[in-house]
Amino acid sequence: MTIATWFVLIGSLLILIGLRSSLLRRFHLTPPLVYLAVGVALGPSVLGAFHFNPLEQAQLLEVLAEVAVLVSLFIAGMKMPVPFQWRAWRAPIRLAFLSMTISVALTAAFGYYVLALPLGAAILLGGILAPTDPVLATEVQVRHVGDQDPLRFTLTSEAGMNDGSAFPFVMLGLAMIGSPASSELLSTWVLKDVLWSTLSALVVGLALGWLLAHVVQKQRVLESEGPLLDDFLGLGLIGVVYGTCLVVEAWGFMAVFVSAISLRQTELKLAARDAPGHDGHMLPVSMDHTWKQRPQLRPQVSEGSLLFKEPLERMAELVLVLLLGGMLFLDSWSFRSVGLAMFLFAVIRPVSVYLGLLGSGIPFRLQLLVGWFGVRGIGSIYYLMFAIVFGLPEDLAVEFIHITLVVIVLSIIIHGLTVRPMIVRWWP
Repeated sequence: MTIATWFVLIGSLLILIGLRSSLLRRFHLTPPLVYLAVGVALGPSVLGAFHFNPLEQAQLLEVLAEVAVLVSLFIAGMKMPVPFQWRAWRAPIRLAFLSMTISVALTAAFGYYVLALPLGAAILLGGILAPTDPVLATEVQVRHVGDQDPLRFTLTSEAGMNDGSAFPFVMLGLAMIGSPASSELLSTWVLKDVLWSTLSALVVGLALGWLLAHVVQKQRVLESEGPLLDDFLGLGLIGVVYGTCLVVEAWGFMAVFVSAISLRQTELKLAARDAPGHDGHMLPVSMDHTWKQRPQLRPQVSEGSLLFKEPLERMAELVLVLLLGGMLFLDSWSFRSVGLAMFLFAVIRPVSVYLGLLGSGIPFRLQLLVGWFGVRGIGSIYYLMFAIVFGLPEDLAVEFIHITLVVIVLSIIIHGLTVRPMIVRWWP
């Protein structure tokens, strides 16, 4: 295919999705489903017009997936409608840590006992497939700032956190592939990869988001006539937070998500504090008239960032799903790959959600929908590429590529076709 053909093809796709064709709505087709169909048709499975080798291009694909996940996590954090409060966040926190740990354990058990993988490789596979996805789950994401729908909030906040909380299990699996399990290995893992990396990520995200909000607010008050570049401020925060986490060996995905929430909520509190007639603890809807009169009080970094980053997220989704089709071969569809995918969707995800939310008081209907919509996607691609670049043996790398690709493709198809009918029928 020539460059001109690619431009025409991708441009036509963008126009089709942008027009929100009635054909797409009638058949409940989501944008990732359309991208995937085109990618598979052009890839080695059908026409063979292009082929993307994940083994040879692992570093490039790792960076692309890393950037896509970071932008998506930041957007998700910006849209969170409530600050950190246990009552509001108890369900997603339990899902992101407890349910995800159960999911890793059940996937590892399937890999060890059914697929006959070494224990370390089975744990690594569990870590790769455990996180739900903030990139491809757009149909069940929080739709806008202030969206307080319990289902979308729970799924979005879970995906925002478990992209970071899965990292310790990836590191444990890689460590156990290189050396047998021992008390020293496990104690180092708990202290460094679980406790230090998680807690430091939370601190870095909270502190830097809070700091940027205060700096921007003071800048706006002192120089109200000069507009700031909000999109650059948001991108800068992502870079500073993620870079700091790399230096201190914290989980950067989690920190970026937390920093976005911290920035947004701090901006809201500062705007409420500085507005006349308000106590500074909450920001009612009636604040809109105050923002019009005093625009320097508006939480503009978080809102301005979304205008730039949401199109960037959609473009990353388009590129990565098309590449996914270019990586998929017919021999990827083995019994091992499809069997694990079906077990993951039908057993592991619902069971881990049920056990993780046991005794939480979360409505059963909400638990059922959350248990079904555990979309897998770009996060799993990143962890897989990270493991390959880290030094995963080639035989395991090839098998994990097939398994991961099949899981993601089936997730796009199954969850993409069922999301709208199920939400219309089961969710008010």
